[in-house]
Amino acid sequence: METTERRTGAEDAPRTVHLAVYDGLADWEAGHAIAELNGRGFRVRAVGAGPGPVTTMGGLRVLPDLTLGELRARDSALLILPGSAGWDGGGLAEFGRAARRFLDAGVPVAAICGAVAGLAREGLLDTRAHTGAAAPVLAATGYAGGAGYREADAVTDGDLITAGPTDQEAFAREILRRLEVFPPEVLEAWFRLYAESDASAYPLVAGA
Repeated sequence: METTERRTGAEDAPRTVHLAVYDGLADWEAGHAIAELNGRGFRVRAVGAGPGPVTTMGGLRVLPDLTLGELRARDSALLILPGSAGWDGGGLAEFGRAARRFLDAGVPVAAICGAVAGLAREGLLDTRAHTGAAAPVLAATGYAGGAGYREADAVTDGDLITAGPTDQEAFAREILRRLEVFPPEVLEAWFRLYAESDASAYPLVAGA
């Protein structure tokens, strides 16, 4: 059974990040984040609803490393939930329930695009500041958290990170900030480099 015990400190945190994978996954939305994490001391593992392969929006076949039934919040540093049309109308709800278990255990969750609407349906945005595709899109889920919607590229509220579908760099920025992957000045340069094509930021990022 899933534990809800909270960690006592950063020294207890695992170095594994779990990426939810499902049919129609928007390949690019987690790309920046997982590439940086995988190269900087974290292990990225794919978690699926079942053990079989899934096909992303880009046509790639991905074989999960583990299933939702095997996923334990205590073994994870972060759960990433990319977008997919599968979230529409309440699909992929089992991943929303996994997000609830993570948040209850004090383990961060990062959701982007359709996954944000999935968390709204799960009730996880009702009392947390958040963003998403647009306020009317989330309002259509019937959730009770409209007052917490922010017009921003990405929002972090405690252990929850949310972002809209066109803000994958900001999504990665918040994940990298939450896991303390870069010092603040390097993270700011990283964002300028990738989100704004600011070549002047490259030396600082490369030096890191």
